[in-house]
Amino acid sequence: MAWLPASHAQTTPGPTILVVGDSLSAEYGIARGTGWVALLEERLQADFPAYRVVNASISGDTTQSGVSRLPPLLQRHQPAVVIVELGANDALRGLPLDSTRDNLMAMSKQAQAAGAQVVVVGMEIPPNFGPEYAAQFRQLFRDTATQTDAALVPFLLDGIATERRWFQDDGIHPTREAQPRLLDNVWPALHPLLTPAGH
Repeated sequence: MAWLPASHAQTTPGPTILVVGDSLSAEYGIARGTGWVALLEERLQADFPAYRVVNASISGDTTQSGVSRLPPLLQRHQPAVVIVELGANDALRGLPLDSTRDNLMAMSKQAQAAGAQVVVVGMEIPPNFGPEYAAQFRQLFRDTATQTDAALVPFLLDGIATERRWFQDDGIHPTREAQPRLLDNVWPALHPLLTPAGH
């Protein structure tokens, strides 16, 4: 289910950052309020206190589901920024890369048409999927960002992907301790899109 941090009522004024993701953003396997999206809300309080964060991430979500879910989310929250963190489950299910790319493009364009700026969060897959498939999967996020003029996070799990200690027992989902690094990977792409308080 999509959730809104309890510290903010739906009527809170100010710009909204909408996160549409999968389990990597939905705090899978860790305590509520400890994931990178919750940490983002905390970081914003210092220099960007007007912003609120809506986490509409769902574990297991694919880009196709994201395309379907996004329009009502845009209408409801009217976000200033949309962070799209989807695609990993497409690869795990062996879905066609072209479909993943098309869905990400559609989501970026939908958000921009609604007046939002977009951050595309890139993912990578292990080499056992095949080097060609892995390279094409990595590239589709870059293609989406370039062709829709969106900001790009090259790889959400940069700096932790090769460190087993940063993952839960399933070897897929980052631990609570890894969440600050995920936020640090997103922040350089997001920060330039934000307007400081008083501007």
